[in-house]
Amino acid sequence: MRLPHILAAAVAALSVAAPAVAQDTVAITGGRVLTGTSVIERGTVVIRDGKIVSVGTGAAPAGARVIDATGKTVAPGFVAVDSGLAGTEVGSVGGTNELRNASNTLSAAFDISYGLDPWSFTLPVARLGGITRAVVVPQHPGSSGGHVHEDETAGAGDGGYQTPGLFAGQAAVIDLGPDLINGDANILVKPRVAMVAPFGEAGADIAGGARGAQFVLFKETMAEVRLYARNKSAYERAGLRDLSLSRADLEALIPVADGSMPLIVTVHRASDIQQVLRLAREEGIRLILDGAEEGWLVAGEIAAAGVPVLLNPISNLPSDFEMRAARMENAAALNAAGVVIAIKGNEGSTHRAREARYNAGNAVSHGLPYGAAIAALTVNPAKIFGMGGQFGQIAPGAAADVVVWSGDPLEPLSQPSAVFIDGVEQPLTSRALLLRDRYRQQTPMPPAYRN
Repeated sequence: MRLPHILAAAVAALSVAAPAVAQDTVAITGGRVLTGTSVIERGTVVIRDGKIVSVGTGAAPAGARVIDATGKTVAPGFVAVDSGLAGTEVGSVGGTNELRNASNTLSAAFDISYGLDPWSFTLPVARLGGITRAVVVPQHPGSSGGHVHEDETAGAGDGGYQTPGLFAGQAAVIDLGPDLINGDANILVKPRVAMVAPFGEAGADIAGGARGAQFVLFKETMAEVRLYARNKSAYERAGLRDLSLSRADLEALIPVADGSMPLIVTVHRASDIQQVLRLAREEGIRLILDGAEEGWLVAGEIAAAGVPVLLNPISNLPSDFEMRAARMENAAALNAAGVVIAIKGNEGSTHRAREARYNAGNAVSHGLPYGAAIAALTVNPAKIFGMGGQFGQIAPGAAADVVVWSGDPLEPLSQPSAVFIDGVEQPLTSRALLLRDRYRQQTPMPPAYRN
């Protein structure tokens, strides 16, 4: 009976430590301000009504609550990309994982936003790493969050519609600041921001074992989607030929086919990157590359296509034949070529999402300019997912997602001394810290353990 008591106590403790109501005006003064696009020494950041009102070197407004950041660094909240935050607790426990869908009648239409949990224990831990927003994506066999079997992911199954499916589902943007005390547990910022699909070896396996099969199947799928979009009335009265996808999937793919929704393509090998760029040109679709460990080999082509990349800069081992040329300088080479990059955390960017800043620091040590590394954690993710100017930067009108760091945020020893999300100051605690404090006590034992 102890486990339910422990979990209940942890949830209760997190609720007590939930964010307070935002102050009318907050001024963070004297710190080194990283706006996401520039640096202001001894700057002042003014927050009001959940937004950044001003940033500069002036004095704090009269009546504002002042946070002295002298000797500290003030930065935008980081954005976790290719993340599982709020979508899973324990990856090996299926009941806690909302990132995988094994239906063979619904793949592209899988909307991850309906399964997100604002009470997830993963959110406070990520906040302590300076993360204030995340792009949550469904898992597929090529996902970065550990080994995923084909029969555990969207579109896999026996019989019925297209089996297995080429698409894992749709991503969503969340914030990490639910106001649990005041009953506002909504963390969803925007659903359906992108479609997700594996290519390369994982995509080939789904399509039957060969890369060529997947590309042909993808093109046929796009043709069916466009046919359906032009002939919905005929489809309704069964006057259209049989299509390989369910109606829900066809509807979900219309924005991909018409170029209004980007497609996140997980791909690693340089030749596969070239082929998906070709596919995008032929089909008129918008791409976001995920992984791209060999991207430096074709950096010029990626830049010319205007395609952004989500990457882990410390992925430098030839773990398979898709990543023979992986190297630590990948981020620097892509950035130098003019590619917009966003830096990921480790192992699915869920339990280790906070390590994205460490990865950015490693990229700096291998040639990525410091400013570009900060942008890859802040401004760039917002821009890539069509929300530039709304968050990810310290600028007037942007959401007041601001973190005050004890030092350089890319230095592992630096810690946040204040975290604001939408202008609301967040608690600097997590379940792990609450358990540490609980069991640090020598006497008396917690109530559940006294008898």
